[in-house]
Amino acid sequence: MSNHLDSFIARGGLWAVVQFLLKAAVIVLGIGCRGQWSNHSFVVVGWVLLVVGTLVFIAGLVVLGRNLTPLPQPRPGAGLVQHGIYTRVRHPLYSGVMAVSVGWALIWQSVPSLLAALVLVPFLLAKTRSEERWLCARFPDYAEYMKRVPRFLPRPRAARAK
Repeated sequence: MSNHLDSFIARGGLWAVVQFLLKAAVIVLGIGCRGQWSNHSFVVVGWVLLVVGTLVFIAGLVVLGRNLTPLPQPRPGAGLVQHGIYTRVRHPLYSGVMAVSVGWALIWQSVPSLLAALVLVPFLLAKTRSEERWLCARFPDYAEYMKRVPRFLPRPRAARAK
């Protein structure tokens, strides 16, 4: 048991645990502390974020395929994915999680849920920095990929054309 736990921690398992807890907090606080304001526009924005975030997340899952792991360290034998949605953003799964989390909080009109969702942003930024150190060590092309492709949000078309 200790070897499995040590391996889990060494591959960044604590990042995954904290991320799971933050996402669970967003969900539970949204439902448990709902209706703290009343603004239809926020609900509409929430649904847009939830749908777009879900689509981005699914696109990332599909393209990542067998390389998928909940841990920030790449799986043994994983390849560097640079096609599909990964040509537009380096971390579409995290982009999707952030959008869905904020959307969820807005739909439920929950301040505590929104705060938990906003805590996810710097957390995922820190997690990606850790993950990208492993990716750079594993894949020599990753440093060039980082220069070419933004982390969470795609560049506007005009900026990509340069």
